[in-house]
Amino acid sequence: MSQEFYGSIHKELLDERRSAIQKYIDLFVGKRNLLSFFKYELLTLLFSPIPGALGFVLRRFFFRSLFGRTGRGTIFGRHLTLRHPHKIKIGANCVLDDFVVLDAKGKSPDGIEIGDNVYIGRNTVLSCKDGSISIGDYSNIAANCSLLSESQIKLGKYVFVAGHCYIVAGGNHLFNDLTRPIMFQPSISKGGVIIEDDVWIGAGCLILDGVTIGRGSVIAAGTILTQPVPEYSVVIGSRTIRRRDRREILDETE
Repeated sequence: MSQEFYGSIHKELLDERRSAIQKYIDLFVGKRNLLSFFKYELLTLLFSPIPGALGFVLRRFFFRSLFGRTGRGTIFGRHLTLRHPHKIKIGANCVLDDFVVLDAKGKSPDGIEIGDNVYIGRNTVLSCKDGSISIGDYSNIAANCSLLSESQIKLGKYVFVAGHCYIVAGGNHLFNDLTRPIMFQPSISKGGVIIEDDVWIGAGCLILDGVTIGRGSVIAAGTILTQPVPEYSVVIGSRTIRRRDRREILDETE
């Protein structure tokens, strides 16, 4: 094609210069050598669907070799989708529930980094498009969440994200040229999403590119965030309702 796609999946799948198997390897495996390809295929085919304790034990042992780093005691659920697993680093004592997607694709050397004692719920998607995602120790991402990064998403320690939340870094396109489809126009970034330590995000929140959430903040369910949030804030419906005062914080820690 004479024009360039600014959506990475389109870019991978519609490149007419490559064969179908080359596209598959570039999209899923991320390394263009037969050993990596056959190891990826064999391990995911044999061990991904096995249920029960046996499946946990086998994946815990065999999946370690797929990742850039895996800590002790980490548990992998069934039917994980892994893309460019060599760019994924996972700490100790983590739990990845069934049907989790860890997608570190892209030409950038950065990928997904998960700290220690992190829980990622069923059907949750962590997807990079030449961006990066990092999750701090003791954080919890509930079921059916999507974290999509074209630049950076950083979650600090002790962050709790309830179910059905959508966090996106990038994903914006210019659209001022009426002669070209929007997907052919350049994408723009506002710097990513940074969520500092000890933040609670309620169910169904939408957090857009350029947002920083200060430490100790609470974001109510259903909130749409487009602007930074100061530390120790309580936000409901995109409005900062109040600040958590020191007495309240001390009461919570006693």
